Amino acid sequence: MAENRRARYIAEYIGTFGLLLIGGGAAVFTLPPTDGTARDLVVSFAFGAVLLGLAYAFGDLSGAHFNPAVTISFAASGRFRWGEVPAYLAAQVLGGLTGIGVVLGIASGGGSAANAASAQGFALGSQCFSGLGAPPGCAYSLGSVFLIEVALGFSFILVIQLVTRSDSSAKNLAPVAIGLVLLVTNLVAIPVDGASLNPVRSFSPALLSAAVWPSARWALSESWLFWIAPIFGGLLASLAERSLRS
Repeated sequence: MAENRRARYIAEYIGTFGLLLIGGGAAVFTLPPTDGTARDLVVSFAFGAVLLGLAYAFGDLSGAHFNPAVTISFAASGRFRWGEVPAYLAAQVLGGLTGIGVVLGIASGGGSAANAASAQGFALGSQCFSGLGAPPGCAYSLGSVFLIEVALGFSFILVIQLVTRSDSSAKNLAPVAIGLVLLVTNLVAIPVDGASLNPVRSFSPALLSAAVWPSARWALSESWLFWIAPIFGGLLASLAERSLRS
């Protein structure tokens, strides 16, 4: 039993590492001056495709959460043990920090001066709302960003809840559905706040950026919202999933 738990935690660490390495890497390496529309497509596809692959790879082992909001939502639905939530969250945070740390190492070793300035200015692609020293591209208010993160977080996690149920006829294709929904939710949210939907997605670049660049500490100051909003959306999804059980 202990070995099974350890394997699940390692799977969550590796999966979240991969999510931030590929998706977070795409976000950093395509920062302005890259064309905005092309960047939105690249980053959205990167997150959706890598989650699809990781869900197939680790779904049977750990459930392929890779997201604290998903873990907490499943626990609230009674489909995951609350006692394992802290270990899952710790594995996810450490995996995310490792993944974005590799991205930071790559970004610091080359590229143009404009790319380097963008990586610093946008705190390694951290999500944002207007204020607290955020760059000019962060034009939406705290309320708008909170609303989109809750709404899309709810939609994304509800899909995960429903397609992974034991009685779902689409269970074998669950990773495809989950990856596609992450892709389209990123397309919607990236122009607004950079698209989080996952506390680790926001906290990892914010923490590392604040540690490396004092000018990027705004991202860490704003990261609380990207914990609260996706988790709140996930809790709403757990309520909806419970109400839809036959």
